[in-house]
Amino acid sequence: MAKRLFADVDIDATPEQVWEVLTDLAAYPAWNPFIVRAEGVVEPGRRLTVTMQPVGGRATTLRPRLVDVDAPRRLRWRGTLGIRGLMDADHTFSLEPQGSGTRLVQQEDFRGALVPFLAASLDRKTLPAFVAMNEALKSRAEHTASRIRG
Repeated sequence: MAKRLFADVDIDATPEQVWEVLTDLAAYPAWNPFIVRAEGVVEPGRRLTVTMQPVGGRATTLRPRLVDVDAPRRLRWRGTLGIRGLMDADHTFSLEPQGSGTRLVQQEDFRGALVPFLAASLDRKTLPAFVAMNEALKSRAEHTASRIRG
């Protein structure tokens, strides 16, 4: 079984400004309500260590591998929960220019034996965390952009 989560937001900042916030992993604890901690080098093939906090759920630390780093357009990683095939995830952040701003799309595709059992929890806890992260990223990027515009 497969499951997709999707959340988008329009941001009044350039893709480059949004990318800068998105890839500054060390700053995540200061602003990110979903990925509350992230470490690693943002380069294809590298592993990140990310601690995710779903809404009303338990924090989980995963070690996904970056499969696509296309500044300032796309950041994508793949990870597994335990053994491959139980619950595999492909997480993508896409930044699409929109006038003078950016549309941020956060999407995750889940596959594996556990997906049917966790689908409702993903909708109830993880999707709202995507929305919260998108809004927090919007706020941080727009604040940075307004300081630059002066």
